[in-house]
Amino acid sequence: MPAHDDTPPPQLDGLPRILGLRANTLSDDQGTALDDPDSAEPLDLPDADLSEESLSVTVVPVQPDEFVCSRCLLVQHRNRLVWVDNHPVCADCL
Repeated sequence: MPAHDDTPPPQLDGLPRILGLRANTLSDDQGTALDDPDSAEPLDLPDADLSEESLSVTVVPVQPDEFVCSRCLLVQHRNRLVWVDNHPVCADCL
């Protein structure tokens, strides 16, 4: 087991500068900035005309052995139920 010493962690003063240089290099190489939302071109998929398609979904109500989590609003099985401040919460949201 390594011994604990009181030396301070290394300083990361150069990290923002390095990241800034990397971002400039990437944007210069590609001609546009990576985070520029205006540079996004619309994606055109050939033969993907779905305007005439009709979507149908069957909605099933919450079953007796299920609950709706008050935090994530997903339907979960009762074995994942935990009550927090008198609200049903799933095990993932704890």
